[in-house]
Amino acid sequence: MSDVAPSTRLWTMRIAFSMLVLLILFLHLLPLQTATGGLIWPDFLLLFALAWSVRRPDYVPAGLLAILFLMADLLLQRPPGLWALLALIACEQMKGQSRSLRDASLAAEMMSAALWIVGVGLAYRIILAVLLVEIPPLGPALIQIVVTAAAYPFVVVITHALMGVRKPTPGDIDGKGVRS
Repeated sequence: MSDVAPSTRLWTMRIAFSMLVLLILFLHLLPLQTATGGLIWPDFLLLFALAWSVRRPDYVPAGLLAILFLMADLLLQRPPGLWALLALIACEQMKGQSRSLRDASLAAEMMSAALWIVGVGLAYRIILAVLLVEIPPLGPALIQIVVTAAAYPFVVVITHALMGVRKPTPGDIDGKGVRS
């Protein structure tokens, strides 16, 4: 795709990320698991947002992330804006670390992402408790945090191999025509 203009690729990838989020939400809302006690799935929306934030921060601007996370809050019937705000803070912090993580190993990136996943999950529960909102059971929430953190390397492989979202090299030109 080297013959495609950088701005065209930028907008194509932003639309692709939006479509990915819509697909994740669609699959999440399907009534596939009607019995209780089923599998606890990772938060793929947060995982892909973190992976894309590290690899190509320009593909996931804060405004787009905020809209998509807020839409997820509304569709998944969570308190509107709380998870969205916490996830947006995590993604923006990962974007800030993207230059230092560009040369780091996958283990360092995984550790950083895992810390943010745990931080978002715990902050969400603490804020709900302070506001006296009904809190989901602790056991499944902790399992989801662990499963989400453990699934990060698989999401990175999918992002890198299947979607072509790779860490920028020092000579790459971003969507604004500036070398990274």
